[in-house]
This record gives sequence, structure tokens and C-alpha cells, in this order.
Amino acid sequence: MSYQVEGKLLEVCTCNVICPCWVGENADGGTCDGSLTWHIEKGNVNGVDVSGLTIAVLAHVPGNILKGNWRAVVYVDEKATPAQQEALLNVWTGKLGGPIADLSKLIGEVVAVERVPITVKAEKGKGSIKIGKAMEAEMAPLQGATGQPTSLQDTVFTTIPGSPAYVAKASKYRANVPKLGFNINLKDHSAVQGSFRFTG
Repeated sequence: MSYQVEGKLLEVCTCNVICPCWVGENADGGTCDGSLTWHIEKGNVNGVDVSGLTIAVLAHVPGNILKGNWRAVVYVDEKATPAQQEALLNVWTGKLGGPIADLSKLIGEVVAVERVPITVKAEKGKGSIKIGKAMEAEMAPLQGATGQPTSLQDTVFTTIPGSPAYVAKASKYRANVPKLGFNINLKDHSAVQGSFRFTG
């Protein structure tokens, strides 16, 4: 039982810029409604090639992110074969261990798993996401004094363990997920982008 996946993460949420969840503080407004999207550029799960596929989670975080009890809908790239879908879900539900298992423990309830077309573009904080009819977002990085993208490292919470996260601002974040009570249409809220490499 082993896997290795690497690629890009794009994340947006209803928190203000910068999201306090990453440093273990309470979400702005007390709760956080966010989207986590991992696009796998190269990956293998127990001999199943998952390169080029994407998996996403839209989640309602009811309080402090480290306390868990998230309610989530999981979206799997419609291009995935049944074997590839099973492989992705085995990794992202924590069944195969590794760094992603710690993150999956925070989800208290998976409300649904859906197959949809997913489009991702990402590079050093700038990017866009479209998850079927459920969600779409566009983001651009915050700039440091040197003109380089601002990054977070060694944070208490992360969706890309071991990698720096580029802090960004979402010029658009729309999500319509009745199963989670999402009807979101926001501008200039928190976004994060970065690279990941998970092995387990």
C-alpha cells in the first residue's frame, strides 16, 4: 500500500485576507466555508496512475479549524476511471496514511461524493478554479517588499504539509452547494496556492 502524488493546490474561503485558520486562530465570522482543490500533475497510487486528475473538497468549518467536525462534499474529476477514483478517495480519506491522513481526520461528515468537470490553473499564487456548477474562483498573489509572492511556512495548519503556501486574494469566489447551505458570491477574500508532494 503506497502512493506518491504531486501537483498544485488552490484554496479559497470566506475568511478575510489572510485566513486566520492557517495559524490556528478562529475563522473570521466564527465559521469558514472553503474550497480545497488539489490538481495532481504526477501521481501513482498502488500502481494506478492518477496523473492529470483533480480532487476537490468544499467544506463548512463550524469553528476553529483544528477542532474538526467539518461537513464536506468531495468532488472527483469526471475524467477519472473507476479505479482512479477509488485510488484518489483512498488517499484523500486517509485510508492510505501519510500527511493527507491528518487533514482528512478533520472532516466529520462527507455529505456526498460527486463526479464533475474540474478546471485548474495555478502558478505562484495566481490561478483559477472551476468545479462543475458548484464553484468558481480567481486569485492573484499578495506581493512582498521584494516583488516576490508572499508565502507562509511552518504554520500550525496547512493543506500542503512540507511546502510553502503563497498567500493570495480571490477577486471572485462563487459557490452554490445546497447540501452544505453554500450560496457564496464574494470578492477580495482569502485564497492560497502552493505545490504539494505527498507520499504514504
